Amino acid sequence: MRTRSSGIAAGLAAVVMTFASMLALAQNAVAPATTPPPVPSVIGGSQIFSLFAGTLFVLTVIAGIAWLLKRIAPRGYGAGGVLRVVAGTAVGQRERVVVVEIGSSWLVVGVTPGSVNLLQQMPRIETAGAADAVAAPSTAFAAWLKQIMEKRNGS
Repeated sequence: MRTRSSGIAAGLAAVVMTFASMLALAQNAVAPATTPPPVPSVIGGSQIFSLFAGTLFVLTVIAGIAWLLKRIAPRGYGAGGVLRVVAGTAVGQRERVVVVEIGSSWLVVGVTPGSVNLLQQMPRIETAGAADAVAAPSTAFAAWLKQIMEKRNGS
C-alpha cells in the first residue's frame, strides 16, 4: 500500500513538473522585435482568469489520473480466492449482515464499524431454488412495503 501511494505521488509529481516545464518554455518564447517589453502592472482580470484556468487544468489532470489508476489498479482479491461475499444487506445506518462463502460453508456475519461477529454457520446452498427460498422473506417484505406505500400515497 505504501509503495502504491509512493508510485501515485511520483507519477503526479512527474505530470506537474512536465506541465511546469512546458509553461516555462511557453513563457520564455522570444517575442517579435517590434513588440515593446511588457510594463509591470497590477494583476488584471485576464491574469487572474489565466491563473484560475491553469490551476483548474492541473487539478483536473490529477483527478483524472487518480480515477484512471483506481479503475485499472490490480485488486488484492479476486474470483479465484477462497473467500467470496454471497449477499449482504444493511440493517442500520452503519450495520450490515453479510453472507460469506468459505469453501463448502456459508458464514452469516454481522458487520459494525467496530467489529465483525459470526451469527450463523450453515452448509452452502447448491440449487437456485433453495437460494430463492432463503430470499423469499425479503421479497414478501418488499411486497408488503410497496402495498403500504401505495395506500399511503393514495390517501
